[in-house]
Amino acid sequence: MNTRFETREPSATEDSLARAVIGAAIDVHRELGPGFLEALYAEAMAIELQARGVAFAREVAVAIRYKDKLLQPVRLDLLVEGALVVELKSVERLLPLHTAQALTYLRAANATLGLLINFNVPLLKEGVRRIIDSRRTR
Repeated sequence: MNTRFETREPSATEDSLARAVIGAAIDVHRELGPGFLEALYAEAMAIELQARGVAFAREVAVAIRYKDKLLQPVRLDLLVEGALVVELKSVERLLPLHTAQALTYLRAANATLGLLINFNVPLLKEGVRRIIDSRRTR
């Protein structure tokens, strides 16, 4: 299989979506604080994004291929405007495994930009990571 790759940075639209999602996450974190399970933050994010008029889908199934065979799909926590992958966590600290997972989800969704957000932190800015996959297949 000969796959070609092109280098691509996030667009202004993707960056704008990321800022909107981070703003929503800040409001959710201010209201709820740390300490809840991920599912509760996902529900609160859905409410906040909807209130802001940001189009999104929850638990989006993305097909994974292995040697041209379809495997069980992975589920993205949030897919915003069909372009931004958002992976939510509520853990003591983000690990390299979480970053790798988010990058894998980006590639599976053929997206360039993602956010990894950990709500279990005193200040949300400590729990937000931008994940960029500048290598996209075409």
